[in-house]
Amino acid sequence: MVNKNHRPTFSRDFFHALPKTDLHVHLDGSLRIATILELAEEQGVDLGVKTEDELIALIGPGKVHASLSDYLKGFETTLKVMQTKEALYRVAYELAEDNAKENVSYFEVRYAPVLHTNEGLSSASILESVIAGLKAAEKDFGIASGVIVCGIRHISPEISLRMAELAVAFKNKGVVGFDLAGAEYNYPAKDHIDAFNLILSNNVNVTIHAGEAYGPDSIHQALHYCGAHRVGHGTRLREDGDLLNYVNDHRIPLEVCLKSNTQTGTIEKIENHPFKFYLDLGVRVTLNTDNRLITDTTVTDEFYLAYKTFNLTPNNILDLVINGFKSSFMPFEQRKWMLKKVKKSVEELIAAHSK
Repeated sequence: MVNKNHRPTFSRDFFHALPKTDLHVHLDGSLRIATILELAEEQGVDLGVKTEDELIALIGPGKVHASLSDYLKGFETTLKVMQTKEALYRVAYELAEDNAKENVSYFEVRYAPVLHTNEGLSSASILESVIAGLKAAEKDFGIASGVIVCGIRHISPEISLRMAELAVAFKNKGVVGFDLAGAEYNYPAKDHIDAFNLILSNNVNVTIHAGEAYGPDSIHQALHYCGAHRVGHGTRLREDGDLLNYVNDHRIPLEVCLKSNTQTGTIEKIENHPFKFYLDLGVRVTLNTDNRLITDTTVTDEFYLAYKTFNLTPNNILDLVINGFKSSFMPFEQRKWMLKKVKKSVEELIAAHSK
């Protein structure tokens, strides 16, 4: 049992050792710098830079941006080298490897296949390449994962519908859910209702970016028009107390990405983030990276940042880990088995580090 009254000090190594999830991570925002340069050389792609330092300066990992739209510009560089089956396989494999190295037990990676068709690849082959990379990593590192297919708010509802059809076709073949990503302001989720009607009629899990660059109405649309089972970010949910209570009452998880929210200007400084308010209220909060490269973070970093900023208790830490596994789109039996194993492991780690 976790002693609620004892307040030990936890190091970053403790959070590294914790079994963890990452339910909100973008494939095209989580490449290794060295990999981008190697892929560019292999493919003859001109990035406009030659060295790692130049590439870091171009992409700006961890940089604070003026807006979400400005933050998304970094993806223009990563997407240049993600247009072949070999590159997609490698990037997916390496992301799983990076997660495994910091004791992430399960993650769900999201991306929009439509953004990887510049060299003529079909959406199906794009999806197959990523799933193959993840499966190979599962065999090599023992890490479980799933794919979330994204529609894109600022492209078109028709493209979102095509992506929804793809998600349905690959349900139970590596795909675990569907998302709506991209620029949120002025691109309402309800415009993509046909995609979500198809997704929900085929019993596919739904998570939607909402409440990051726009207010509670965006979250309302995600829930009540599009049937979201989880909310990506949800940072501005606190602005509508009634909707907040609805989310809490219905145990709708929030995919919180602390460092990313400071980068996009969603919050001015980390201390102002509503994360701890949500956690104390009992909302099912999960911690995630959003983008390992663009945000310059890891799951371990997000947990350690939350701990240092909000003075988390051992019980808070246990709840956060369990929330991640509970909120995943894993099948129930798999989720139940992992939860039992994880709870015991976390309690033992807390006890060991509390001596």
